[in-house]
Amino acid sequence: MIQPKDLFEQLTSEQVSFFTGVPDSLLKSFCAYVTDHAHSNTHVIAANEGGAIALASGHYLATGEYALVYLQNSGLGNAINPLLSLADPEVYSIPMLLMIGWRGEPGYVDEPQHVKQGRVTLNLLQAMEIPYVILEATTSDWQGVIGSACRQMRDRQGPVAIVVKAGTFEPYQLNDHDEAEYLLTREQAIELIIDELAEDDIIVSTTGKASRELFELRETRGQEHGGDFLTVGSMGHSSQITLGIALQKPDRQVICLDGDGSVLMHTGALAIIGQMAPANLKHIVLNNESHDSVGGQPTASPNVDYVGLARAMGYRLASRAVTRQEVQNALRKMSANEGPCFLEVRVKKGARKNLGRPTTTPLQNRENLMERLAQ
Repeated sequence: MIQPKDLFEQLTSEQVSFFTGVPDSLLKSFCAYVTDHAHSNTHVIAANEGGAIALASGHYLATGEYALVYLQNSGLGNAINPLLSLADPEVYSIPMLLMIGWRGEPGYVDEPQHVKQGRVTLNLLQAMEIPYVILEATTSDWQGVIGSACRQMRDRQGPVAIVVKAGTFEPYQLNDHDEAEYLLTREQAIELIIDELAEDDIIVSTTGKASRELFELRETRGQEHGGDFLTVGSMGHSSQITLGIALQKPDRQVICLDGDGSVLMHTGALAIIGQMAPANLKHIVLNNESHDSVGGQPTASPNVDYVGLARAMGYRLASRAVTRQEVQNALRKMSANEGPCFLEVRVKKGARKNLGRPTTTPLQNRENLMERLAQ
């Protein structure tokens, strides 16, 4: 296995002087080391992967030095446009390294949303004509592999990818970064939300642990899952799925359970919700100021006024809650008012260690929801 410290030091010796991206669970040890050791001006956790490509491009234009963009392979979709229309050697020819966590690698068991991504990852890079190397725990001369990728990046004056398999890095624990400590866990907040729902309400939950917690709470309570859409992938898009349902089912209250990292990834979605103004849409952001599902790296949320943002985007009602009573009061007020309504709930970072995963497939989830919506 590779020590994150050793890789970081080799990259900096290769004139890689800037790090940016969206954290990934396979890369979490390396991302955590960068978060703890890179200077604040040389590391930016981006809102989305396309933005990270643009940040890396700006760094090269300003310094002539190289950047590394880290991302999960599912994030390649967000990065395709700037990779091909900005960084490509046939356009602005901007050299950079891409470090891509290979979720769903063929031959290994993974979650449904990663299996397809994993199968086509190398094909996507080939289609984009981006050279790549593969890094894994058993790579004997990993320094040589990295050195070769850096030389190729410099020679072609364009992006080169390092595709990282599961288990490549030695564990590294992210240091505390003056994190705020709130009263409720995310799971406790979701339980309060469930308590206030009507029987025919619909929930669309964002990717990651929020959907897993919602599923397990339903199981524990012996409740059906038909009214819940668990967005197991597609980070940042749960609010637009919610909007699509709400516009066509105006007689049903439709709730989006979102996360702060998800909102930041596609913030413009809030403007579309405000513009369309569905009276039945309620948008709840569980804000723990971190990318909790992929290692707990911080988001930009401490600097964001989500309530003010929602109001500016056209939501009719927007509020913030921290305590159990505040959450209950805010939920009841939302139910009594026409939307779109917005609620930010400040929650603790982290989840219980024995948190499971949904036992239904995405297709079963879709069919159950459509059956419920047709009633």
